[in-house]
Amino acid sequence: MMHFKSGLELTELQNMTVPEDDNISNDSNDFTEVENGQINSKFISDRESRRSLTNSHLEKKKCDEYIPGTTSLGMSVFNLSNAIMGSGILGLAFALANTGILLFLILLTSVTLLSIYSINLLLICSKETGCMVYEKLGEQVFGTTGKLVIFGATSLQNTGAMLSYLFIVKNELPSAIKFLMGKEEAFSAWYVDGRVLVVMVTFGIILPLCLLKNLTVYALPTIAFAFVCHPSVLPIYSELKDRSQKKMQMVSNISFFAMFVMYFLTAIFGYLTFYDNVHSDLLHKYQSKDDILILTVRLAVIVAVILTVPVLFFTVRSSLFELAKKTKFNLCRHVLVTFILLVIINLLVIFIPSMKDIFGVVGVTSANMLIFILPSSLYLKITNQDGDKGTQRIWAALFLGLGVLFSLVSIPLVIYDWACSSGSDEGH
Repeated sequence: MMHFKSGLELTELQNMTVPEDDNISNDSNDFTEVENGQINSKFISDRESRRSLTNSHLEKKKCDEYIPGTTSLGMSVFNLSNAIMGSGILGLAFALANTGILLFLILLTSVTLLSIYSINLLLICSKETGCMVYEKLGEQVFGTTGKLVIFGATSLQNTGAMLSYLFIVKNELPSAIKFLMGKEEAFSAWYVDGRVLVVMVTFGIILPLCLLKNLTVYALPTIAFAFVCHPSVLPIYSELKDRSQKKMQMVSNISFFAMFVMYFLTAIFGYLTFYDNVHSDLLHKYQSKDDILILTVRLAVIVAVILTVPVLFFTVRSSLFELAKKTKFNLCRHVLVTFILLVIINLLVIFIPSMKDIFGVVGVTSANMLIFILPSSLYLKITNQDGDKGTQRIWAALFLGLGVLFSLVSIPLVIYDWACSSGSDEGH
């Protein structure tokens, strides 16, 4: 076995001639697309990464992070579709009622196409750097700042998702209990108060699940808002059998088309059922006390969101510990952080007046960062010295500009809507 000095430079590594051996090959075709990207990446410069490369690539020992995927194309489509579809689907009919069918269809089509392009940029970045973890990709390209920004965006996205799921519990569980008790919708008591119920569910069911050291045996899909599935793309890509950028792009295209159809049908039928009376939480409008089907759907949604919250919570807490460099398990810290975060989340759920406020804030902040700003910024940085990609860089720059413009326009509108809502509440 050849031994390499710890200070081996990248240029030396790339130009090194390795003696032929039965277990060693210099043929780049022996490596996966991601491995070749990592070997040739101009972002691999630190000593630890170079040592990892010499061990994993030149000696043909694959890193655990880059083991061959085993998930089929069909299952990858299912996983990505599941990651795309979140609680945002319940607010689409409300959005359609406020925009009109034609404008809604234009907006839905535009966001679908832009999201597909965004994922294409993300896959190119992964191929060029050989990195298949979003936070590590940001750190490799932009250093600690990139890691912090991606951590902030993904954590806010997951926190927003948890808020929306608990908001569903707050809205829907009282109706389900009243149905089971044979009470009218107007019936009121402390045990059918949504605020009380969401606290009971959080600390009676969700807290014990969140206190688990890990969720290996509690494997549930990670879910995000509307078309924001970007944190899930690279993990799904890493598990794809015979993975390549082209194959993963096909998975992306099929998934987004399927979700586009589902989103549009949900929005149009929700709107045609209630017209201008549609609620930001579509399910909340179905109040027939004699319909078993509606009760079944309501209970299924409640159970699904309750069991999904711990998965998202686990992701946020783990990222927080990693950011604070507290990776060694400590029971006291684990329990304390879990309890404090759940208390904060519950207070927000209790005092936030509507789900549309959650969708609005998360949509103009983390969703915009994950769809527009981060993928385009990463791509522009990675291809900074690549003269052959001038046209692609122009498109990426325009995409970045669109994301910035979206923020500049949307954030003031959300604040204005809050101000108007507060003013009307005080007027009443």
